Amino acid sequence: MSPEQFLARLAKQPLAPAYLFLGQEGYQRRLCKEALLARALPPETRLEGFTHFDLEEISLSEVLDDARSLSLFAPERLIWVGSAELALPRRATSTDDADGAGDGSSESQLTAYLKGPTPGTVLVFDCSRFDFSGDDRTKLERVEKLYSAVPLMVEFRQFTPESIRFLAQELAKEHRLRLAAAELAALTEAVGGDANRLAAEIEKLSLFLGPERTVTLEDLAALVPNAAQSTIFTLVNALARRERAGALKSLDILIREREYLPLALTFLSGHFRLALVAKEARISSAQQAQTYFQKIGVRMWRDRAEQVVATARTFDPAHLRRAVGLIYETDKKFREGYRDDRIVMESLVLALTSDARHSPL
Repeated sequence: MSPEQFLARLAKQPLAPAYLFLGQEGYQRRLCKEALLARALPPETRLEGFTHFDLEEISLSEVLDDARSLSLFAPERLIWVGSAELALPRRATSTDDADGAGDGSSESQLTAYLKGPTPGTVLVFDCSRFDFSGDDRTKLERVEKLYSAVPLMVEFRQFTPESIRFLAQELAKEHRLRLAAAELAALTEAVGGDANRLAAEIEKLSLFLGPERTVTLEDLAALVPNAAQSTIFTLVNALARRERAGALKSLDILIREREYLPLALTFLSGHFRLALVAKEARISSAQQAQTYFQKIGVRMWRDRAEQVVATARTFDPAHLRRAVGLIYETDKKFREGYRDDRIVMESLVLALTSDARHSPL
């Protein structure tokens, strides 16, 4: 089940004797843990009733022995078992071993305990080392098999660009901050899609700026680590509108923050290529851009789609082709070791923001 389903179930139904938490995403895991603590343990018994184990330090059989023990001081208990994936056998000589049945104890002991769990005791097996993609997917399947007797499993998947943007909007509303589209995109890019960092940065902005304040790019640059990296998005927006002063200002921020300019150029190259494709496909809205590019296998979130469409709308096809060519020539200059990266990039900005009739492209 998803974290949202878990929270909804937690509010309406009795507690299960055990839960399995899977995945690396930390923000929703923290919310679910806090909700489970509040539901399972009254505040006056939380100190005595909460126990944290880590399978790096203790075996699963010892955890289950502790769970069977009754406490005089805590009639209700919540036992959190970290590094739950370490209960997997280290070596597997057969399919059964790989599934956890051949280790002789872990799966069978857990199954036996859950047939008659201790009343008032809730176990949470927390597996946070593996993700749901790549090679980790097979490892997660082994963990699921090992803990198959656990009645409820919660999957903590990483946020998508769309969901992290929605979360940013909700958190900003909760903290009474005003975030325009450009600042919202800059903030989500600065935190790298990390929801925990996003929540912390929005709280910091609200404490520093106060309620009902409009967040500016200058605020983000001053308060949010790595926010200067997201200035690339501001540079793209300025170029899309041919705002020379804004584009040069964004470039100046990147240079002062010692950003790697060839990386910014790579982003610009991809952006103008996408804008050329959108122009030739006669795409006129962000929704059309998202649908079109996702069909051909290009990941496209809302903010990026709006930038691509804005650039396609501003430049004609010939100018976009010349821009792609100029970016290529600029990249060659970087590779050939030009001494002053700033002059190279400023020349590019001046060309891209020139009027098409007098453009040096």
